[in-house]
Formats: sequence, structure tokens, C-alpha cells
Amino acid sequence: MRVKKMQGNLSAWLVKHALIHRSLGFDYQGIETLQIKSVDWHSIAVILYVYGYNYLRSQCAYDVALGGLLASVYHLTRIEYGVDQPEEVWKSVDFKERESYDMLGIYYDNHPRSKRILMPESWIGWPLRKDYIAPNFYEIQDAH
Repeated sequence: MRVKKMQGNLSAWLVKHALIHRSLGFDYQGIETLQIKSVDWHSIAVILYVYGYNYLRSQCAYDVALGGLLASVYHLTRIEYGVDQPEEVWKSVDFKERESYDMLGIYYDNHPRSKRILMPESWIGWPLRKDYIAPNFYEIQDAH
């Protein structure tokens, strides 16, 4: 028996407005999941914000395959009241994207401060990439 993926309301709205994306169906909680190419993300993010997705719950990134695709995941939701209009869309994503940059080397266009946040500036490589080879040394730090 073949199960057909259902298109959600948001995906249907994006299709109606000729916005390129791929519907991935729904997760186990019934939350609609979309795949959007990085070149299209900024314009779709602004549209999603205007459509009512005014709160970024979380952002993370992962390495899909060895030496392959890197993915950035944004969990958006709507808050109906008590939120002022931010100066920019989801300003809280700043540090989350910096962590994704630091660990995986994902560069975000127009990011205000794309630089290391967890690793030292002198660190070479991207520790969470599946093709990363750990250096043959370990820095011992004083815990006091």
C-alpha cells in the first residue's frame, strides 16, 4: 500500500504564489515541513513572517551525508499576542546561525557577524562535518 504525502495549507499557499519549495509532509506532531533552497530562503522567510510566522523557536544545522549536503533547519511558529514587531525578521537567529557556521561551516548570506562562537578563531575545520578529521592533538585546559 502506497501512502501519499499530503500538502499542507502553507505549502498550498506558497504554490498559489509561485514560491519554489518542496513539501515534506508532516512530522509526528502534525507540523508541516518544507524544504527550501538556500537561494530562495530569504525571500520566503520574509513572506512567512508577513504570513504570521513571527517567532523562531529554534534553528539548527546538520551534515546530511559524507562530503555532501549541509542542511539548516528553522522551526517557526505564530504568536498571536504580546510580541513587538522586531527590527529584522527573527533577530534571535543570529547566535544560532553563528553556531551552525562554527560547527559545520554553513555561510549565511547577509549575516551580521559570521564568525566563530564556540571554537577558537585559530581552529581549522568544521568539527561536526562528517568528513572532518580530528587533529592528532588535544588542548588541555585548566578547569579552575
